[in-house]
Amino acid sequence: MSDQQTVVDLNRAVDLSAVLNKKAEERAKQLPMPQGYRILCAIPEAEEAFDSGILKSDETMRHDELLTTVLFVVDMGSDCYKDLTRFPNGPWCKKGDFVLVRPNAGTRLVIHDREFRIINDDSVEAVVQDPRGIKRKFI
Repeated sequence: MSDQQTVVDLNRAVDLSAVLNKKAEERAKQLPMPQGYRILCAIPEAEEAFDSGILKSDETMRHDELLTTVLFVVDMGSDCYKDLTRFPNGPWCKKGDFVLVRPNAGTRLVIHDREFRIINDDSVEAVVQDPRGIKRKFI
């Protein structure tokens, strides 16, 4: 798969058009700019059906989004991964990556009905190429 195809898939998985398709001045007022070692992430839209094809209820979809472990990196603060003693091998992720974090990680906020989270740079546990099919394990 080429890089261009990957970008198209990522854009479909996290539709930020309600915010990003606005003029730069409007967008700057709406999306928070992460400061320091913070990372702004969007929550990918939850799948509307179970693997069996049965549609999920609104409550189930809300729980899926609330407890997701997959986030999409939208922006990064200027101090992310600058501490060479903590990150001797460099950054763990970059803008445009899908990352794995613990459920409920970060500060939750909603902008134009889209949920975002602001997490710490050391909250990233892994980077994934394709987040489809990754689900949180329930007990």
